[in-house]
Amino acid sequence: MKSLFTILRSGLPLIFILAFIPNTNAQIWKKIKKRAKETVERKLEEKTERETEKQMDSILYPEKKGKQPKNDETPTTKKNPTNESDTDIPDNTGIAEKKEEIAVYSKFDFVPGDKLLYFDDFADDFVGDFPSKWNTNGGGEVVMIDDARWFDMKMSSYYIPDVEQLPEEYTIEFDIFTTGVDTKTSSTAKLHFILDESDNFGYGQNAVYAYLPFCQYIASSLRMWGRKDREKVIDNNISVDIRKIMMDTPHISVAVNKERFRLWINEKKYVDIPRIVPAGKITTFKLEPVGFKDGKERLFITNLKIAEGGIDLRKKLISQGNVSTNGILFDSGSSNIQPQSMGIIRQIYQVLQQEGNMKLKIIGHTDADGADDTNMKLSKARAEAVKNTLISIYGVSSDRLVSEGKGESEPIGDNNTADGKAKNRRVEFIKL
Repeated sequence: MKSLFTILRSGLPLIFILAFIPNTNAQIWKKIKKRAKETVERKLEEKTERETEKQMDSILYPEKKGKQPKNDETPTTKKNPTNESDTDIPDNTGIAEKKEEIAVYSKFDFVPGDKLLYFDDFADDFVGDFPSKWNTNGGGEVVMIDDARWFDMKMSSYYIPDVEQLPEEYTIEFDIFTTGVDTKTSSTAKLHFILDESDNFGYGQNAVYAYLPFCQYIASSLRMWGRKDREKVIDNNISVDIRKIMMDTPHISVAVNKERFRLWINEKKYVDIPRIVPAGKITTFKLEPVGFKDGKERLFITNLKIAEGGIDLRKKLISQGNVSTNGILFDSGSSNIQPQSMGIIRQIYQVLQQEGNMKLKIIGHTDADGADDTNMKLSKARAEAVKNTLISIYGVSSDRLVSEGKGESEPIGDNNTADGKAKNRRVEFIKL
C-alpha cells in the first residue's frame, strides 16, 4: 500500500484522500496537516515569484516591435540597434517603449569617454571582407543584418582593433548579436573581453579577462581574471543569471580608470573591481569567442567605440561652462535617445540640481550624411529630445533649458571616415 505522503504528493485533494483513510491517529493527522500547509505555502510562494518575474520582465525587457530573427537562421531581419547614420527621416515609432526603457536607465551611471580614439560600425567595409581596421589569427567577415553591417567572428580566434595604445582612463562599448544559441549551447560558450600588455595573439604577463557567458540551460557565472607581472591578482566567478539579456542584443560598456575596472550589460553594472588593471602596463584590447558550435552558433558585434576619458563631466561643466560629448546616442535617423546614453544626461541633471540658478543651452550636431535641411531638422529634434528627457525623467524646470540644432554646419571630424562622422554626431551643453 502506498504511504500517506506518497498519496499526498500525487496531487489529489486532501479531503478526498482522508475519506479513504480509516482510524487515522492523532500523530499522522498532525503530519498530514503540516505537510498540507507546507504544500500550500510553497505553491503560493511559487505563484508569487512567477507573477513578480513577469512584472519585472515587462519593465526591464519590454518587447520590441519588428520581426526578430530566429536563433537557428542566418540573420537577415534583425533591427539595427545603434547604427547612428543620419541619412533617414526622423520617426516617432515605439515612443512609449522608448520612454519605458529610458526610465529604467535613469540611474545608469556609465559615462563614455569624451575623446574618441576608435569607432567601427563596418560602414567602410565590403560585405564578405574581413574588416579593414582589425587584426586576427583566425578569420571572419562583415555581414548585413537588415540595413546594418556586423562583424561575424570565428571561434577560438583573437580579434584586435587597430588602436595605437590605450591610455590610463578610457571606455569601451559595443553591441552583441547571436544566432543558433539555445538550451543545447555549451556552458563553455563565452566571449573573452581582454585587456593586455601587447598586441600579440594570446595574453601576456599583465592582462585582464572578463568572461561573458552565453550558456542558456543553466545560469553561468561571469568570471573575472587578472594578473600583474605574472602574479594572479584576481580569479573570481560572479554569480549572475544573464541568459535572457545575452540573447537580446546586449550593449556592453566598460570603464577603466587606472586600476579600476567596471562593466555594465545594458543598464546594469555587474563588475566594479577597484584594483585589477595593472596600471600603466595595459596597451591593447582584444576579443576572443570560444566554445560556440561551429556551423550552428554564431557571434556578431558592431558599433565598437573606444574613447579616452570617461571622467566626471560635472566638474568640467561647472568650471568651464560647457561640455561637448558624442556619448549621447540616438536611433538611426531619429531623435529617439538610446537608453545607454543616460549616464551623461544624469550627470547634467546633477549639475543643474546642485547649481540651482544655472541655465543651459543644448545644441545638437550631425554628420554630413543626407541633405542639409534634413540634418538641421534632425539636430534640432535631438537637442529637444535631450531637453525633454531632463524635464520628464529628472524634473528639471523647462525655463532653465533651451535647445538648438546646427546640423552638419560645425564639424570637428572628417565626414569621409566612420571615426570622423562619430565625432561630429555630438551634443553640446553651454552654460547661459
